[in-house]
Amino acid sequence: MKAPEFWTRRGPAAQLLRPFGLATRLATARRMRRAGVSIGIRTICVGNAGVGGAGKTIVALDVLSRLPGRPFALTRGYGGALTGPVQVEPGIHSAQEVGDEALLLAEAAPTILARDRAAGARLALAEGATAIVMDDGLQNPALRKDVSLLVIDGGYGFGNGLLLPAGPLREPAAAAARRCEAAVLIGNDETGALALLPPGLPVLRAALLPECVEPLGRRPVIAFAGIGRPEKFFRSVISLGAELVSSHAYPDHHVYAAREVFALLAEAANTGARLVTTAKDFVKLPPSLRAASLVVHARLFWEDEAALEAVLNA
Repeated sequence: MKAPEFWTRRGPAAQLLRPFGLATRLATARRMRRAGVSIGIRTICVGNAGVGGAGKTIVALDVLSRLPGRPFALTRGYGGALTGPVQVEPGIHSAQEVGDEALLLAEAAPTILARDRAAGARLALAEGATAIVMDDGLQNPALRKDVSLLVIDGGYGFGNGLLLPAGPLREPAAAAARRCEAAVLIGNDETGALALLPPGLPVLRAALLPECVEPLGRRPVIAFAGIGRPEKFFRSVISLGAELVSSHAYPDHHVYAAREVFALLAEAANTGARLVTTAKDFVKLPPSLRAASLVVHARLFWEDEAALEAVLNA
């Protein structure tokens, strides 16, 4: 899905749909009144208030790397056909089966895909998990959380601040934040999102810095991405010094069709430019396109790592 442009402003379309947001608000509030189950191991949720990419998976990967023992990732597997619970195997499962984020998580840590989060957590426990990191699920009450982090993309914030379908929010930002131990702000707060948070909520600040295994300075490249905000990726490629010959933006969780693969390979051959993409896209590419593409990774740098560790260990 590609987020509608009107989700960033309160124009006529958003105002027309605004009354329907009440149904979204009531449905989320009613769902969150359900009691979740606890499976006896530490459970950390990395979520946000709305739909679309805010950097949750990158934060989840960072958190996984900090936990001792054998932490497992738990994901719904958005964009995949499987409902689970099942342990994701990158060499066996495809993006069509489990989604791109599940494959990316599984390359870093044991990962369980489950629409039923409690069932997924039980499977993780049976497989030897010492902790669980949920990628998304802040609005899913099935599993009791020990720590919840509200991830905010500083450049996008909470969009126009309205609820689905008028805006990107599943619930009011303040309601989501009240169930969290801290907010994670990635980048500068360009939209005033922090003003919507409850007073006293800790804010962990971080920055995403791009890196590539091969230098891109003055190198002609063709960038393509199917993520929540592709323009962010294109700017990061330019920041590495590359000459951006062209860019191709696809919807978040996009599955590349054969004609799109052919078109990208043909353009690279005709222009002499190198294809570059995100890690999230790379894990679901067919072999021919993967072999021709470089990955620009996004590394997360924390302003205060001690503050993050304190929240995770509280």
